Amino acid sequence: MAAVAVATAVATPPPGCVLSADGSYGARLAREGDSLFPERWTLDGPEPYAVPLRAGRSEDPGAEVQPMGDGRVLVRRPVDGRHAFALLYPTGPGTGEVPLGAVVCPDGGTRLRLLPPAPCGRRAYAVAVGPRSTALWLVAGGAFGPERVAEIPGRCSGGVWLDRDGRMLSLDRETGGRTKAVVVDLERGGEVSPLLEITEESDDRVLLADPDSGLLLIRSDAPSPGRGRLGWGVLGSTLPVRFPASLRLPDCAVTPFAVQPGQALTPEGCAVALRVDGPLGSWVGVWRPAQRRMHHLPAPEGWLAGTGLWTADGVLRLPCATPAMPCGVAVLNPPGPNPPGPERGRGEDRREGPPEGRKGSSEKPELPSPEGESMTPAAPAALRPVPLREAPLGGL
Repeated sequence: MAAVAVATAVATPPPGCVLSADGSYGARLAREGDSLFPERWTLDGPEPYAVPLRAGRSEDPGAEVQPMGDGRVLVRRPVDGRHAFALLYPTGPGTGEVPLGAVVCPDGGTRLRLLPPAPCGRRAYAVAVGPRSTALWLVAGGAFGPERVAEIPGRCSGGVWLDRDGRMLSLDRETGGRTKAVVVDLERGGEVSPLLEITEESDDRVLLADPDSGLLLIRSDAPSPGRGRLGWGVLGSTLPVRFPASLRLPDCAVTPFAVQPGQALTPEGCAVALRVDGPLGSWVGVWRPAQRRMHHLPAPEGWLAGTGLWTADGVLRLPCATPAMPCGVAVLNPPGPNPPGPERGRGEDRREGPPEGRKGSSEKPELPSPEGESMTPAAPAALRPVPLREAPLGGL
């Protein structure tokens, strides 16, 4: 379990909550006075409950936690240029700890962070982003402690799983001053393939993916150079990549955080949950590709903003923490799919504003615009998974 590579810690605020891929567990750094400690949330029972995992120390603000599928919690601890990993679990009144080893990053410009939980629940990965390349590490679930599984040219950000087995990982790679989404095949030694390139000059990122339907949420500045816009596509489809007007909210930051699973044949009907941050505060947006509007829902009290999970039948579960209820889940039942019919035209404005008013709303019928709301991809190349790869700008 020797340390073998190197990265520096990034002092970031404690994350709200990280959910396992199946939503059974959550983990976060909880605060008690001036101390931070990992906390595991159990979410698959009749009532959610939290278990503190105090390991006899206060965690550093730069630490990260992540739930594993068996209920243990992975913790990353930055210590003097090293990143030590351990698995924590409750043992009666105390906390058990299994040290996993460390990753060492001597280069002061290298930053290490955990990737989102792997769909299998048995493994956990991290990326060490250096000045010219990115190392992908298996930090939990390997045979001998942290293992370097791939070295990727360029600086990588993001991290989205594209399948249920935890084999295909999408990363946003910056090379030559441009960022493009690529696929890393973990069963082929970290083989890297292009995934999304709308134009040579655009920055194209994958934000979220649903392995069941292939629905992808992306951000690109191809439609409006210099301004990233939210769009959607379907992995392996020859249909256009779309940039709906309903996902543009003036003076607001819109970030997708959950996609409804189980819609294998109907990606256009998948519900997408988005965090909206604007002048009125933060709230929840719900949108479906087949619809031409976004539903705006007030954020529940104590919502750990940007965290949530859809059930297959369209219920949105949002983890919350308040002084009165330190571990809770708010259940939202947004309106179901009801795509607007072709007879709805420019004269019918079905707007529904954000909470406490309609400021910033863009819920109006989505019609062709001079900006070009779609990007038509070329024929998919023979890669696994079949990528969007290139989507030349068209239909202006």
